[in-house]
Amino acid sequence: MEDYTDDRRPVGRRVTPARTAFRRLAESTELGSVTRGQLAVLAQTLPCTGLINGTESHLLTVLVNTAPTEAFSRSGRPIVFKSNRQLAFEVGRSAGRVSRILSRLFDLGLVTMQDSGNYKRYPVRNPHGEIAEGFGVDLRILVARYGELNENVNRARAEKRAKDAAAARYRGALRNVRYALSSLEGCTSVQAIGNRINRVANIVGIPAKATEDKLRRATAVIESCVDRLMLLTSAESNPGEKATHPYASNDKQHESTLPNQLGSNGLPTGTLAATAQRRAGKGHARSVLNQHQQKIRTSAINFDRPVLVGIRDVLRAAPSLTDFGCAPRNWSDLVQVAPFLCRLVGITELVHCSAINQMGRQQAAVAVAITVEKTNRLEVKSPNGYLRGMTKRAAAGELRLSHSVFGLAARSPPREIC
Repeated sequence: MEDYTDDRRPVGRRVTPARTAFRRLAESTELGSVTRGQLAVLAQTLPCTGLINGTESHLLTVLVNTAPTEAFSRSGRPIVFKSNRQLAFEVGRSAGRVSRILSRLFDLGLVTMQDSGNYKRYPVRNPHGEIAEGFGVDLRILVARYGELNENVNRARAEKRAKDAAAARYRGALRNVRYALSSLEGCTSVQAIGNRINRVANIVGIPAKATEDKLRRATAVIESCVDRLMLLTSAESNPGEKATHPYASNDKQHESTLPNQLGSNGLPTGTLAATAQRRAGKGHARSVLNQHQQKIRTSAINFDRPVLVGIRDVLRAAPSLTDFGCAPRNWSDLVQVAPFLCRLVGITELVHCSAINQMGRQQAAVAVAITVEKTNRLEVKSPNGYLRGMTKRAAAGELRLSHSVFGLAARSPPREIC
């Protein structure tokens, strides 16, 4: 006859080098530095690190709250003696599920297990009634690793905030560039830029699931596309319009007094200028201002003198125009947005009209852009006085706007243009 041997399953808790190291660390831990409240908060926030899930966090929180407060003092022993059946009732899971969760928490070094001979959990007290030894779930390892785990939680929170900020910036940039694309549908370059934006959006997918690095790179590409859209020439956006000046003839640009450029109050009309006009107050020394506006219309020296720079040079020298949402596509846009820029930094209409009367609208608009940029860089404390000084230097023939533009452009941080 054949001899049959019983092939029994190994009896006892699985022992690994990691579990042994965690048990030794728990036995050498000095209590009293961490309270039960701190451990309860840590147990609730650990899921943000990805170390444990919600159910495991719930069970760990129940274990921490089960131990009395004095158990975490210097003379205490934070050991939980509840059975798996009782813990399962409190967390709403089965006893087998609780047993598996405890084994996983043991493997992760969040709890240690002190087992008795029959796997019962109970305390052993001395003659004075104090717990001398206990068999159950030991929480001393959580006290020993509190600093490390809390640092991981703080790092995860910082990464989440940074990712949320990157996602919000990406959504805003995507919304802005799509609005710009819809407003420039007639341009020849819009289709290529729109295709590139769509490719970037498809690569990113859902912003909440994308990484922070991917979101930042996508935002940089989108913002460069916005800069490219803002730098499109007027000839591309309006094929029938000249790129230099809408009323230029014989290579000489004269000051225009047509009704579609000057309203009844002498201020330029249009989309950007109308917005600035609505924001401005109505009671502003109209009598003196009307005299200057009449002088602008009738003065013999009121010509648009050449600035000897391009509109791209002005944008490179004054990136604040793009930040304020006033990036012009041509000289006409820059002239129209100049009154709004004046109100933005506190330049009065009287000083602006004086600059127009002395320099012409084009040069005055460049001077305003330079003043706004230097004010934004905190190089100018009084924009009104600075523009008045530029007007005086222009009257004396000492103003060199091109030098100021190229000097500011050299000191401006480079911007990527795709």
